[in-house]
Amino acid sequence: MNAVTLGLSAGTLFAMAVVLSYILSWASRKFYVEVDPRVTAIMAVLPGANCGGCGFVGCSDYAEAIVGDAAPVNKCPVGGESCASEVAGIMGVELTDTLPFRPIIHCGAHTVDKLHRHTYFGEQTCAAANLVSGVQGCTYGCLGIGDCTRACNYDALHVVDGLATVDYDKCVGCGACAKVCPRNIITMTPFKFQRVLAVACSNKDFGKAVKEVCNVGCIGCKACAKACSLFEVQDNLSSINYDLYCQEYTEELHKAVEKCPQKKLILVGKPSAKHLEETKDMDVPELVEAQFRTTVDDQEWWG
Repeated sequence: MNAVTLGLSAGTLFAMAVVLSYILSWASRKFYVEVDPRVTAIMAVLPGANCGGCGFVGCSDYAEAIVGDAAPVNKCPVGGESCASEVAGIMGVELTDTLPFRPIIHCGAHTVDKLHRHTYFGEQTCAAANLVSGVQGCTYGCLGIGDCTRACNYDALHVVDGLATVDYDKCVGCGACAKVCPRNIITMTPFKFQRVLAVACSNKDFGKAVKEVCNVGCIGCKACAKACSLFEVQDNLSSINYDLYCQEYTEELHKAVEKCPQKKLILVGKPSAKHLEETKDMDVPELVEAQFRTTVDDQEWWG
């Protein structure tokens, strides 16, 4: 009797396995979604960083968007021109010239320039510090705790003397730093040249209020706008029209730099060989490494 029962059970299980395998086989054929081989080919070319710099969630989404004519072939900032060229070859399209986008830190205040600054004992992130009043007088400027440095996978950002600083030799323009900055002082800007002029300030208060909280902030005096038509002052803050930025404005830009009373129109980007030679003997601030500690780390618990 036991042998018969075991036999029936085994037979039943075997029959169920055969039926289920047939159903699964039928379902896989019925609902199979054919993948365009170009997606696979593009995925093999993309760097696989999944940084989101292209505007898509990851490399696979970007590859599908390219094949679906929903994205251009040159949006990968990490892969650069060589990657874009290979993708263009896969898609059978001509690669057009594009400008690299790089981050600009719109703040030029180092620790000594930040007035009414207080020691912050909370969670050591910019996002947390931004929620607390009184960390520093300027509510627009860099907090210098380093959320952007932790977001960068290419070691291209460091906090130097209280100010986030970009290493343009390492930067690939993925935009991760700009996404995590709680004060939105990092903008991804088209670099038409190795170095471009930038306004190192984000404060939109009136000049008197700016001077009360920062030694080097833009006071909205419009001296730059009077010297060069590329500048525009809105909400007490100067900005540069990078769409029109070109060599024709070189002389005007030099005049604007000279006229700026706060001296916060600065060149950013990869330094030239001449600049490196001129500054090789100068003392530079040491890197300030972010400390991943909170107030809880220093508590003595009793229980």
